[in-house]
Amino acid sequence: MTLSIVLQFVVVLAAIWMGARYSGVGLGLWGAVGLLVLVVAFGVSPTSPPIDVMLIILAVIMAASVMDASGGIDFLVRIAERIIRANPKYVTIVAPLTTWCFSFVAGTGHIVYPLLPVIYETAHQNGIRPERPMAVATIASQQAITASPVAAATAAMIGLFAEKGMTQWGLPQILMVCVPATLTGVFVAAIVSMFVGRDLKDDPEYQARLKAGAIPAPIAAADRPPLKAAAKASALLFLTGVALVVVFGFFPELRRLPGAKAPLQMPIVIEIVMMAVAAVMLLVSKVDVDEIPKTSTLRAGVVAVIGIFGLAWLGDSFIAAHKDVIVPAIGKWAEAAPWTFAFGLFFASVLLYSQAATTRALMPLGIALGIPPQFLIAMFPSVNGYFFIPTYGSLIAAINFDLSGTTKIGKYVLNHSFMIPGVVATVVTVTTGLFLARLMF
Repeated sequence: MTLSIVLQFVVVLAAIWMGARYSGVGLGLWGAVGLLVLVVAFGVSPTSPPIDVMLIILAVIMAASVMDASGGIDFLVRIAERIIRANPKYVTIVAPLTTWCFSFVAGTGHIVYPLLPVIYETAHQNGIRPERPMAVATIASQQAITASPVAAATAAMIGLFAEKGMTQWGLPQILMVCVPATLTGVFVAAIVSMFVGRDLKDDPEYQARLKAGAIPAPIAAADRPPLKAAAKASALLFLTGVALVVVFGFFPELRRLPGAKAPLQMPIVIEIVMMAVAAVMLLVSKVDVDEIPKTSTLRAGVVAVIGIFGLAWLGDSFIAAHKDVIVPAIGKWAEAAPWTFAFGLFFASVLLYSQAATTRALMPLGIALGIPPQFLIAMFPSVNGYFFIPTYGSLIAAINFDLSGTTKIGKYVLNHSFMIPGVVATVVTVTTGLFLARLMF
């Protein structure tokens, strides 16, 4: 490996590090700075930006944002509340499965935020250590992203397969492997979490804080304002759009136009369906259009697009420029044990804080190495390494919502509440995925 490539790799790492410091749109902006340095200082020819991926994300986010402004997300959250509160003794299992389902449908892990207080209250009221359900529920909300048909990360995978001409691999194969694999990982992590830490009655630290009045006593859920009139309708329309995407993905002939030699590619179908669903929701809900750009869902989507635009473009360009050096260097290693590529995906996601950006940046390398597509799909959930360093938004939110103080960052930083469920969920998910991929394909 030449000195020039090493220096360029240092630039890539520096851009990722700077982006991680700023997070949010900073990831994408510093990715662009890194690309600028590669182009100007080293003469690297930039690849085409990931347009299809960004358009898919924008289309899905538009539909989700209209649903958000119409009250549809509030409607879904209240359903989740009823499910969690109906099974208080098993909250450590019910809560993560619930957050998985809702993230799967919504395509974003941000839906976990309003559920965290409900999970805390349910656990606390029943004498269950809140750390157990809250930590694994947070992990589950992100595991679902790599199984959701409308998530940005899944869009990145679909777009990548389409770009590489691998039309026989797409949404159906991703769902067939990742849905059962991530559910298995979440369930096993939930079982393990039931034995994490001491019960509240046996925890001297908790009991001392409770006696000192430092922990508020358990309270019933506060009354919420009534749902908006179109909340239910907007949620049902969004779910209809998700169902259509899945149906079109599983049955390619439904995408074939009269006289066409091949079906429409899934990126185009997702973009058309979700934008159309957004328009129908707008018509039915009569929501104020000015409210849509103000939703947290749209803001999160724009951040994801900018992150992919800069950071994934940087990764694509670096790998493409040095494919002839990088691929032979590690090709034999990956060929002998292709599952080890999952470690690269995992640790890259620790820095990138984005499943979609990690997918877009590193999966092309996996394809270039000749790793079979079914195994790349099985390793896809390993991009959920965001929890390793406990600075991600949902982790911080879970820590803050747990008024008992049991969900926390440890003395040595990495010994935090999310490490055990996160590692267990990821390892079990990828292992299950590799088994299913070998079995199915």
